[in-house]
Amino acid sequence: MQKNARRIELRALLKLAGPLIINNLAIASIHFADAVMAGRLGAETLAAVAVGGSVWMLGFTLCLGVLMSVSPIVSRLYGAGDLASAGRYVRQAFWLSQIMGFTITLLAYLLAAPVLAFIGIDPGFRDMTVGYVQAIMLGMPAMGIFLVCRFTTEGIGSTRPIMFASLLSLVCNVFGNWVFMYGNLGVPAMGAVGCGLSSAISIWIMTIALGLYIVRARRYKPLAIFSVFESIRLPAIRELLALGLPIAVTITAESGLFSAVAILTGTIGAEIAAAHQIAINFASTMFMIPLALSSATTVRVGHALGAGDHAGARLRGWIGIGACGVFMLVAATFMLLFRDGVVDLYTNDVSVSEIAISMLLMAAIFQVADGVQIGAAGALRGYKDARVPMVINTFAYWVLAFPLAYLAAVTFRAPPQYIWGGFVVGLAVAASLLTLRYRMISRT
Repeated sequence: MQKNARRIELRALLKLAGPLIINNLAIASIHFADAVMAGRLGAETLAAVAVGGSVWMLGFTLCLGVLMSVSPIVSRLYGAGDLASAGRYVRQAFWLSQIMGFTITLLAYLLAAPVLAFIGIDPGFRDMTVGYVQAIMLGMPAMGIFLVCRFTTEGIGSTRPIMFASLLSLVCNVFGNWVFMYGNLGVPAMGAVGCGLSSAISIWIMTIALGLYIVRARRYKPLAIFSVFESIRLPAIRELLALGLPIAVTITAESGLFSAVAILTGTIGAEIAAAHQIAINFASTMFMIPLALSSATTVRVGHALGAGDHAGARLRGWIGIGACGVFMLVAATFMLLFRDGVVDLYTNDVSVSEIAISMLLMAAIFQVADGVQIGAAGALRGYKDARVPMVINTFAYWVLAFPLAYLAAVTFRAPPQYIWGGFVVGLAVAASLLTLRYRMISRT
């Protein structure tokens, strides 16, 4: 009977996660296309997109983490049949998304140039990096709206619209890169800046598409998301922040570590920064699948808890964690066998290729731990457990991993693969502690 329950749950998880996997792969394909198309313009352009993309990711993950609170709140209320309350939280989340979106954009415009200069980013591509950041940040307010729409439709268990919106964004982004980066259809070639502008335009198109679908689809009518105007209500905002801020710190601790290391590599030189971008871009593409499974696990656990099925919720969490770990084992094997061919897709520069291949070897080592930790984090979000995972991730990534990466990169000027050794330590510790936390909290 237990075996049947596991099989049924795995099928339900994969059905929910399927469109999210395609969504996440579409997003990863955007970053892949950016890296490949920038790489054709030279190591400095690729390095500018790499470092500038890391700055964007810091702002994006903060916004993403806070707004992730919408998914567990909506999924629980949906499981309990209280759709009117779910709609009220969504409307408040829109206000919150715009406050954050415009604030992050303003800070990026004011601080990108002086901060990158202070850090010591190579002057050879620093101005291109600043231009990229300022261009892509034009899409941040739209990204906030998209994330609220995404986590709302995810929370009620409807993930196909998210998939179609992201596929549309991918097509628009690649076309926009061709126009703005390379200079086509009468537009001057803008290089890295054109890449950022193309991304911003694609984000707006994706957001408008998903918003129009939610307005017109019957399934969302009971939530009255857009049919009722509601001013800011501080109690709801505080509840969203109480859950969302710890989630934001949790995911920013990991993504911020990868971004910080990318910025560190930018102080060493364009070749190492470009190689880091290649390796992290491909590793991030592999990560998109367990990330989707993690999001689906949050929803499945939330629906069970909303319906009062605590045993079912615990089982759903373990199935999600296991699925994430198994996929990343497959990904690690692929990286070990085919890393030379992967790097050849990005660049013909021999020195950049050699560095990137060594980094992908390190990436293969930490894949399983990365899958387990994101699966456990998703299961814990279903329980609305955010504060302890925040402490765990902050400790694993910033007390352990970042100092090791900093020592390797700055103090000892070690080969690039040693810089990534910090990732191995941090992810292994995070995976172990988050799994233990899930085992503890799912018993209650």
